[in-house]
Amino acid sequence: MSSSDAAVLIVGGGLAGLTVAHLIHRAGIDFRLLEARGRLGGRILSVDESGQASCDGFDLGPSWFWPDVQPSFSRLVDGLGLASFAQQSGGDIVLHRLPLEAPRRFGGLSGASPSMRLVGGTASIISALAAGLPDGNIELNARVTGAMLDGDDVELSFIDAGGAERSYRSSQVVFALPPRLLEAAVSFTPRIDQTSARRWRDTPTWMAPHAKFFALYDRPFWLEKGLSGTAQSMVGPLAEVHDATTASGKAALFGFLGLPAEDRASLGEAAIIASCIQQLALLFDSKAAEVRATLFKDWAADPLTATDRDRIAAVHPVADRGPWVGEGWRDRIVLAGSETSAREPGYLAGAVHAAEGAAASLVARLRTTRVGGRASFEGNL
Repeated sequence: MSSSDAAVLIVGGGLAGLTVAHLIHRAGIDFRLLEARGRLGGRILSVDESGQASCDGFDLGPSWFWPDVQPSFSRLVDGLGLASFAQQSGGDIVLHRLPLEAPRRFGGLSGASPSMRLVGGTASIISALAAGLPDGNIELNARVTGAMLDGDDVELSFIDAGGAERSYRSSQVVFALPPRLLEAAVSFTPRIDQTSARRWRDTPTWMAPHAKFFALYDRPFWLEKGLSGTAQSMVGPLAEVHDATTASGKAALFGFLGLPAEDRASLGEAAIIASCIQQLALLFDSKAAEVRATLFKDWAADPLTATDRDRIAAVHPVADRGPWVGEGWRDRIVLAGSETSAREPGYLAGAVHAAEGAAASLVARLRTTRVGGRASFEGNL
């Protein structure tokens, strides 16, 4: 593999890609990671009230995990020394069923295992993973456009931060991004077999059809009224609301938009935000209209997350142990996006589980003695 630029090329700097890098680096395998965005994290994005990345932020992407049923993610959190806290759930919930019916208050649920959040926001796990990787091995603003088989190597083409077309070579490539996005964004020479391409295209991308809205406040006034901050609405525009107060006490409510992506695009962000604030005031109290700041993220409008197919809400990705890559490419590429996981696909835990499987596969492929000029590797995960 003397012509290669790294033992492994990783495409995608979200949780899955960084976890693969973390694991194979620990095993002594050289890698280079390419991320299309100007930041790491992918669908993990924690920001301050101005919308800038923050180490004590609000999660515009995923925010919860469940240690009792997601051991892979929990092990990674513990191994990185990260702190977590329980999602605020104490107090009554609010239910709004019909437009002509006032919202109603019900006693909260008890006894269930709490959803957990990371102190500092979910992006804290991204920062921790990146901090343990070698300087210079990660390239941001590198949008991969093509992959071509060339002998024992894959030549990976990408557009760099300056707009120049460049390429790297390696015998092993990990695509740590949603299969649907991979099928739409990267051309393969020779082409991926039709069965695999169809599977990639038909796999829904978690978060891609959705949007989140945050209202930030000086204090969590809903707790003073005995409310948990949780609400469900069949009236909208928010279908589901939760307390989003940070571990440091920055008060906030967040909700998932119940409006389809096309309707969100037609309404526009300003109208959606105004309508969401009005709804929160109706659900909780007039104090909900006294926001200090708002945040809005429409993942369907993010071209590095969603394709046109993702503008229509679909079912959650389903676990499937079948192969993701057919003959011709299966010895050269590995898929590691969360949606490819055989457990918890689409969730944070799915990203970690998929990454663990990809890393194990890479170690098995590279742990060979030197035969016919091929590299020898004797590391361990």
